[in-house]
Parts: sequence; C-alpha cells; structure tokens
Amino acid sequence: MRHDGPVDGSKLRRIVLVDDLRSFVDGRDAAVARSSAAGVALLERHRDERLDELWLDHDLGEADTIWPVVEVLERAAFEGRPFDIGVVHVHSANPAGAGKMAQALQRWGYRVRIASGSAAVGYLNE
Repeated sequence: MRHDGPVDGSKLRRIVLVDDLRSFVDGRDAAVARSSAAGVALLERHRDERLDELWLDHDLGEADTIWPVVEVLERAAFEGRPFDIGVVHVHSANPAGAGKMAQALQRWGYRVRIASGSAAVGYLNE
C-alpha cells in the first residue's frame, strides 16, 4: 500500500477496500482486494496496524462473498484482539447482506457505517 500522504505533515490514512469491481472514484490511496481470499490476506498483512477505514462489499463475484473476511474480524474480536479499525463502511448494493454484515460486526464492537449507494465508490475502467 502506498502512503503518498499530505505534504503538510498531517497523519497518513490507511484504507482497505474489498470489492470485486468498484474503486474509489476520487483516486484515494487504498489497498484493494478483489476477492474474499485477497481480503483476508490484506487484513492479515495489516494485522498489527491501525486501519482508518475498511470498505466492504458483500457480493464479490461468482459464489464469493465477504463472509470469510467478516469471520476473520469476528474471530479476532472473540479472541480478545479485535482489529484496530476506525470505521467499517459497508457499501454493498445487497441490502440483506449489508444488514447482516453490519449486525455481525457491531455485535463484536466494530464501528460500522452502512454506506450503500455511497458516491465514494464506483465502477471505473481500470
């Protein structure tokens, strides 16, 4: 993950996006995973770092969903070592999936914001 931060010395932000198709429309610097397996690997790579934002989509193409990523977050909290995440943004277009994700993560103490339809993420030609 690049950390091309502000020139004024303000704090650099760590952002992770797990989405099979969308990216940040403003081009913000983020580590991006396009599958649940890649999302789990990204979380593990940043296990001992604070993530300012974690953006999660529910449906990740084919039969893949975000649930393996959610399970890693739940297990960490269950073991008394939750990931240090400022806010989890659930931006899925799947309302039932988004609600279940938010409920599961909130139950373990993660700060969750439902961001379905957020203008921050969109389909880009990469």
